[in-house]
Amino acid sequence: MSQVTTLAAEVREGKGKGTAHAIRRQDRIPAVVYGDKQAPLMISMAVKEISRYANSPSFLTSLLDLTIGGKKHRVLPRDVQFDPVSDKPIHADFLRVSASTVVRVAVPVSFMNPDKAPGIKRGGTLNVVHHEIEVTCAPHLIPEKFEIDLEGLQIGDAVHLSAIKLPSGVKLTTLEKDFTIATIAVPSGVRAEAEEAAAAAASAATADAAATAPAAGAAAPAAAGAKAAPAAAKAADKGKK
Repeated sequence: MSQVTTLAAEVREGKGKGTAHAIRRQDRIPAVVYGDKQAPLMISMAVKEISRYANSPSFLTSLLDLTIGGKKHRVLPRDVQFDPVSDKPIHADFLRVSASTVVRVAVPVSFMNPDKAPGIKRGGTLNVVHHEIEVTCAPHLIPEKFEIDLEGLQIGDAVHLSAIKLPSGVKLTTLEKDFTIATIAVPSGVRAEAEEAAAAAASAATADAAATAPAAGAAAPAAAGAKAAPAAAKAADKGKK
């Protein structure tokens, strides 16, 4: 687990849209601290301070100490809402945690050594199926990220869940045994060439079939005529007699 970050916050009075708008006009955001069998605590935080961390992929798996009125509250970020235009945080939720707390979190996956993967060097593409892996554990045991080494992987190779080594006390939430996390996909240019070659082969096969069909059809009537000729000759001879 990475170092716990300390952020400053203030208790806010009131709630609702009007209060939230007033807080945002002060370049702060409304937030709430809840959980651990305590009453929710309504707070506000400086946008500049929380923005330094809120856009990080690991923010929702990072423990924080919120300093509120001279007292520290150990929390885990659970949700951050962003303005769709400015992309600044506009609201946040924090969960109080203690030694007995067990949380469910999605831990980001990080890929190492892509420059040492022959498949990628040959033009293959890293196709990520799962960007996060969900686990349950005590807050202080939350992994910052799961690292997967791509060294030596060829085109067509896949990385499965079994490649991740779980730290002690960390459990997967999925019941699926060994799903695929990522693959080294075939380069788009190679795939296009293969598709064109397959299409050309299919077209050629169709053309060959069309070329041979009339000949076979003509041969059958000719053979039938040849067989009928002797019979016709015999019938003619009988008629003369």
